Amino acid sequence: MNIGLLSFEYPPETGFGGIGSYTWYQARALKRLGHEVHVLAGLNRQGPLSTLERDGLSVHRYRPGGRTMQAFAGLGRWKCWWTRQRLENGWSMYKALKELRRRHRFDVLEMPECGAEGLLINSLIDIPTVVRFHSPSRLIMPFYDVPNGDVRMCSWLEQRAILNATALTSCSSFLAGEVRRKMSVRAPVSVIPNGIDLQLFDREREVDIAAKYGLPKNKPIIFFAGRMERRKGIHLCGAIASAILRDYDAAFVFAGQDLFGYMTETLLPSLQNQRLKGSIHYVGKLDLQEVRSCVRSCEIFLLPSLWENLPYSCLEAMAAGRAIVASAQGGVPELIEDGNNGLLAKPEDPASFVRQIRSLLDDESLRRRLGNAARKSVQEKFTDDRVARLSVELYERIVKERRQGGTLVQ
Repeated sequence: MNIGLLSFEYPPETGFGGIGSYTWYQARALKRLGHEVHVLAGLNRQGPLSTLERDGLSVHRYRPGGRTMQAFAGLGRWKCWWTRQRLENGWSMYKALKELRRRHRFDVLEMPECGAEGLLINSLIDIPTVVRFHSPSRLIMPFYDVPNGDVRMCSWLEQRAILNATALTSCSSFLAGEVRRKMSVRAPVSVIPNGIDLQLFDREREVDIAAKYGLPKNKPIIFFAGRMERRKGIHLCGAIASAILRDYDAAFVFAGQDLFGYMTETLLPSLQNQRLKGSIHYVGKLDLQEVRSCVRSCEIFLLPSLWENLPYSCLEAMAAGRAIVASAQGGVPELIEDGNNGLLAKPEDPASFVRQIRSLLDDESLRRRLGNAARKSVQEKFTDDRVARLSVELYERIVKERRQGGTLVQ
């Protein structure tokens, strides 16, 4: 098949999070299965349509200029940054795809809902499409300090972008249910999980994080990786770290962009005058290779998020065979079975996280058992090859439906 994957997020230039990671793994797995794969991704600055051939993939990037983009930029005056990004993204993807269709034939297109890549494409271009739910704005924007108008407009644009899609997917049963209940999505939503390339993950060269950032080598490390924002549960980490470090000579290591100054203005100052046996370290925003090296060097991976779908941060910690303490919310219980391949804690309850972390610090054999089981779970359920095969089954079905004159989404 000739497959197009559309995603503003795509590493390294725009590889911000899970959507970019999914698209990166999916493109390579589809190529290994013998399909022709084109990725259409974004640019942070205006630039012509360009193509980079790498690993047998064609990666196209584009960001137009002109009056339309200037008009969208005006939304910044009302702090409607999310709405602006969706409009710019939908317009950029449509313009780029029109040009690419002059050079390439596509049997099917897949795109995320978050980013509104399909805003114009699903209405104006006659190619079977799959819209994949990752993190709809209507569900996650309440965790951010954004104007109500931005929430309403952005949510409407994303809802509009899924209309006329041929099929819908989600990487968790949790989110498939949420979009039905809270976004009035009545069409079937196929659940196809996120996947990871274990061989590539295992081959990646490790960085000596301890030497580079002055981290301790002789004490257990509890590692948090993510944006320092409320949705990721960073506001809970001060109480968690304080309770643990008063009793244990361990180290908390935090990695991620401190967009709102929480680490420097709240968490670190709150611990400065406390008598602690252990230590706390903030290493800032790391590249992907450094984050993975931190994951491999930690004893416990901490995921206290308030809302997650099927997070790649958790998948990668599982792939590394780490013991995980995560919130029992969203799609996380579809990755972590409490007591089997990790431990779950009550969301927004620091004491619950403290109890689970204590049990792991007190029992090295438990850490090892849970880590080994986590790795086995990825091998059995969450490889990128498995995800690609499930996706191709859906692609082939919707292409056949289209040729017979039907559609799966009404």
